[in-house]
Amino acid sequence: MTQAAPVRALQAGPVIRTRPIADPHTLLERLPAEDPVAWVRNGEGLVGWGVAARLEVRGPERFSRAHRWWTQWCEQAEVDDTVAMPGTGPVAFGSFAFDPESGTSVVVVPKVIIGRKAGQAWITTIGTETDPRRMLRAASVPDQPTAVRWSQGSRSPIEWQQSVADAIGRITGGELDKVVLARDVIATVDGVLDPRHLLMNLAQRYPSCWTFSVDGLVGATPELLVRRTGDLVTSRVLAGTVRRQGDDRADASLAEALLGSGKDLEEHEYAVHSVARALGHHCTDLEVPERPRVLALANVQHLATDITGRLADRAPALALAAALHPTAAVCGTPTERAMGLIRAIEGMDRGRYAGPVGWFDANGDGEFGIALRCAEVDPSARTVRSFAGCGIVAGSDPADELAESAAKLVPIRDALESR
Repeated sequence: MTQAAPVRALQAGPVIRTRPIADPHTLLERLPAEDPVAWVRNGEGLVGWGVAARLEVRGPERFSRAHRWWTQWCEQAEVDDTVAMPGTGPVAFGSFAFDPESGTSVVVVPKVIIGRKAGQAWITTIGTETDPRRMLRAASVPDQPTAVRWSQGSRSPIEWQQSVADAIGRITGGELDKVVLARDVIATVDGVLDPRHLLMNLAQRYPSCWTFSVDGLVGATPELLVRRTGDLVTSRVLAGTVRRQGDDRADASLAEALLGSGKDLEEHEYAVHSVARALGHHCTDLEVPERPRVLALANVQHLATDITGRLADRAPALALAAALHPTAAVCGTPTERAMGLIRAIEGMDRGRYAGPVGWFDANGDGEFGIALRCAEVDPSARTVRSFAGCGIVAGSDPADELAESAAKLVPIRDALESR
């Protein structure tokens, strides 16, 4: 007689509860010092803390592996969501490596999430039986560094300019059309290094950017890689930059020159085409403006183009981010040649810099930016590794590109040193 196989009890999945709350006002002020995650723009977005689940993944399948893991995790969850908006219920924050051949990508599901959007606010908790609203609290004031010392990163400024000159030579020789080269600088701080200090200063100085924090990567990006809300898909392309002078008349003149710059318009066109081409595989009714506009930030002005479309399939935000990355705005064109040149002459591992960063929920909605104007923050070592990159085309000049990179390093520098 055959013995019946023992019956295994199904493992209970996580219990997730979302409830409406009164306006929490400044979201970042709710964050504790430990495990802060954030995605905030103009006071709206999501913040969270604690770790209910975490995934680290490497290699070219990093996006698909993360999607499979997330799908399986959500299928086991017991969800009680009385708000039912994008960003409620199960939500994960992700930060993905730029290069599929190096770097570790990280997905974090916080234990507590607070959201605020379009006049609605909510709190989500995972793994607790208590009413989520009891977890709402004010956090401590972040500590400030007592001193900050900066040093060169992987390459000296002269070495980096030599790489730019090498890239220009290859472009004029016909190997490729554009490549984006990045550099890093290192800050060492005295006293406590609290990532919330950076976050709050960045959000205050750059409210129209997406201020983010995921597993130690902290920044304020002006570039939205992709947003999915139902079947509406949006992407913002930035390429072509001038530094602001702090004078309205001078900045207006620079903006006009930027709109007429053949070099910058060429760089921007490559980036727009790469995004439109990738979205065309998933969307209909794409709207791509013929000419860019100028986006003015506190420290620089960019050529900007917003692209929208309607989703033609069921691709979630994470899959759309995978399809778009890397854009010509952070890699170059043709993509494979640009990636190969970056590996050969950039002289550093970008890690998660210039990779997709953002959030996604169980329904496929989400927002991903490109991790720009950002830094790797290591509180235990008290170091901040800050990044900046520049698009190199045939008309580029190494000294000008170095100056542009210095302008792009200002946000992290000022936010870290601000009192």
